[in-house]
Amino acid sequence: MMNIQVHRVEYKEVEAMRELYRQEANCQIRRDSALSRGLADPYMIVVEGRRAGYGAVLNRYDVGRLTEFYTLPHVRSSALPLFRELLAVSQATEIEAQTNIPWMLTMLYDCATDIAQESILFQDAFVTQLACPDGVFRRATPEDAGAIFPHHHEPVGEWIIEAKGAAVATGGFLCHYNPPYGDVFMEVWEPARRQGFGSYLVQEVKRVCYEAGKKPAARCNPTNVASRRTLQKAGFLPCGRLLVGKVGPSA
Repeated sequence: MMNIQVHRVEYKEVEAMRELYRQEANCQIRRDSALSRGLADPYMIVVEGRRAGYGAVLNRYDVGRLTEFYTLPHVRSSALPLFRELLAVSQATEIEAQTNIPWMLTMLYDCATDIAQESILFQDAFVTQLACPDGVFRRATPEDAGAIFPHHHEPVGEWIIEAKGAAVATGGFLCHYNPPYGDVFMEVWEPARRQGFGSYLVQEVKRVCYEAGKKPAARCNPTNVASRRTLQKAGFLPCGRLLVGKVGPSA
């Protein structure tokens, strides 16, 4: 019988192995910064006394959710028992997986119940040439702060569209994801919606994202049809889904 051990460790002990995980995933990893920021607990998986993989369980937001699992190639045929031992030791209550990271998705379907979709994930697919409806795209300045409209879903971005003397949309890209990805976000002032400002803003934020040496990516809630249309009009296409399920009794 295989001797499997799982230990809670410090982040530095799994950091090098995470680079293999990132390379094999070859996509934006939505929770990439959780371990390095201390928002997840790292676990080392040991087989027959040798390092074989690692896992990560969130500890501040969505506490108890297992969000990363990776095994070295020589033990991958035994991934399921390794994963189950990780679940048992970490006492994880949920499992999260991106559909574009196959090995984690397999573990989700093998060990979880009540699986639901939390986000649609997007990758940059084509270049657009949209025109700004009536305004100018520019970097925000400190003087703009007092005139920015209230944001309800996304942070205030460092780039704005100004129309008729007012900021009608803001956006930017977040860089705490696995290189080279930058996560594009935006919000449009409600009276200015459905006029093309959002898609134009995303197009231009994609451009400055590339100029900064980052590869644009994005996400949206599955129920937010307007955001999905905006992203796709600006050249993004769905590349996966973020799924979450409860750890099943047989896991």
